Amino acid sequence: MQSSAIFPLFYLPPVSYFSGLKESNYHFLLEREEHFPKQTYRNRAKIYSPNGSLDLIIPVIKGSKVHTKVKDVKISNDFNWQRLHWKSFESCYRNAAYFEYYEDEFAVFYQQKFNYLFDFNLQLLEWLFKMLKLTPVFDFTTEYLKEIDPVLDYRSKLQVKQATDAGNFKPYFQVFDDREGFKPNLSIADLLFNQGPQSKNYL
Repeated sequence: MQSSAIFPLFYLPPVSYFSGLKESNYHFLLEREEHFPKQTYRNRAKIYSPNGSLDLIIPVIKGSKVHTKVKDVKISNDFNWQRLHWKSFESCYRNAAYFEYYEDEFAVFYQQKFNYLFDFNLQLLEWLFKMLKLTPVFDFTTEYLKEIDPVLDYRSKLQVKQATDAGNFKPYFQVFDDREGFKPNLSIADLLFNQGPQSKNYL
């Protein structure tokens, strides 16, 4: 019987992802055998820009349409998406309290080329765990399990288009919250750059 929670591997996941990991006592499996679904957090992150929410999307090679396993999805480096994402982080978080604290290490992810989305997301997630001072115990799925306890299955729980109930998220200071108020459940990067070492306590 499947007893560990299964999580998808996201790009700079939303705060709710880390809430789910906490509920699982940071003991989980990362899904790598599923077919890559489109329009999910697997290749996009949501941040707070001067104009409101901004989706940063990692372009993937279109083979993802033909049932490519998520571990085999290749990043499309035809245009310099890394530079675009980095410039977005700079313009959105340059004035955040802790951006400079993390900047040098974070920048590395936007300076070196990655071929596979899974590898890129995994290295980022491991870096985030380190910054958040979390020591999770995790492994990877070896086959796709369709039937598992819904309580343990996070693969489709965390949807981009899902309505976010702000009541589930305690407000914290955000750079542009004087414009549009607190935006809940953005990328963990938003929490980290605004709250720094306090991020773990927030979770």
